[in-house]
Amino acid sequence: MQLWQKVRTLLSFSPIAASDAWLTPQALEEALILADAGLEVAGRVAKALERALAQGRVAPGGELAFVQHELLALFPEPTPIPTGKPQVIFLVGVNGSGKTTTAAKLANRVLASGGRPLLAACDTFRAAAVEQLQQWGERLGVPVVAQRPGADAAAVLYDALAAARARGATHVLADTAGRLHTKDTLMRELGKLAKVAGRAVTGAPHQVLLVLDATTGLNGLAQAREFKQHVGVNGLVLSKLDGTAKGGVVLAVARELQLPVYWAGVGEGVEDLIPFDPQAFVAALLGEGSVD
Repeated sequence: MQLWQKVRTLLSFSPIAASDAWLTPQALEEALILADAGLEVAGRVAKALERALAQGRVAPGGELAFVQHELLALFPEPTPIPTGKPQVIFLVGVNGSGKTTTAAKLANRVLASGGRPLLAACDTFRAAAVEQLQQWGERLGVPVVAQRPGADAAAVLYDALAAARARGATHVLADTAGRLHTKDTLMRELGKLAKVAGRAVTGAPHQVLLVLDATTGLNGLAQAREFKQHVGVNGLVLSKLDGTAKGGVVLAVARELQLPVYWAGVGEGVEDLIPFDPQAFVAALLGEGSVD
């Protein structure tokens, strides 16, 4: 059950002073856990509501607004993105999280803003990933730099950066491998990519975006910890935020790791990537609106 369904049901009763069926901190904590927000976030917000009620800081009927405020406070403010020519962006995450599709969607956003993107197929471990990115490139009219499956990913990125300078590209979007089950190998490879980018372009990579599948539940928090620790993730993309996805895991990630969320994927189409709006997300989570 989505959080908003649970909360809306609870809020359909009379004020707390008149009925014990009203929204309680315990019920809120349960709802947040069901929404994949995790025990730490659920307990934190529930205890804040409990204290506010006990101290008389929340009037009957004001519980929902209070919860919205507490949830919004979990999201850190986005930090300024370093400038670079070209802007180098790494898409990282586990296999199946939507990295390749997100790279294509970001390329489309760059095109729409008048930029000149270039895609780098640095997930050389999976032939399907290279082919998928090339298909997206053909569809969008965006150049894709790729080599044969199994090639050195750092060599692909080196070629992509050279091509970007030659063609006057404004953005290089690197789709990287996601073999978290071979963590050490993967993290060394990503570290090597970062060194190649830094030698070629000042300040690169300018963004390292972790693509987090909204349907993955609290496994996403463990993934985020690993990637932030090893490759300096500085932002999130919440993918697959459509259908039955709960998406509450982003609250846990934002709270614990203090990572801003920049984008949300709300469908399979190339246009289905929107700037993440914490207020709209929280409103949708609580049944007060929609993220799209």
